[in-house]
Amino acid sequence: QVQLVESGGGLVQAGGSLRLSCTASGTIFSINAMGWYRQAPGKQRELVAGFTSGGDTNYAGSVKGRFTISRANASTVYLQMNSLKPEDTAVYYCRSTVAGGIGYWGQGTQVTVSS
Repeated sequence: QVQLVESGGGLVQAGGSLRLSCTASGTIFSINAMGWYRQAPGKQRELVAGFTSGGDTNYAGSVKGRFTISRANASTVYLQMNSLKPEDTAVYYCRSTVAGGIGYWGQGTQVTVSS
């Protein structure tokens, strides 16, 4: 089992920055991928940024050049969000997958960008 806890969400003005953190615990040795998703009201959850199986990064087109995903170690991943826009407002979720294809979600952290 893997447990994920996100933090760092909040209210920020357009053009500002925010840094989200995700900490994993449990059988972290089995994690083979981690990433960030978001879900805005009335919309489907979508991939924002993640690490590929080869260790490269993948970003949604809407956040390329503004967001950066990084990993400090096997247990901690960050999402640096710069030049934030009101359309970035959503609940952001950390996601991990383990060997065997099982996925886990964090509880989510709210990001609100005002204009």
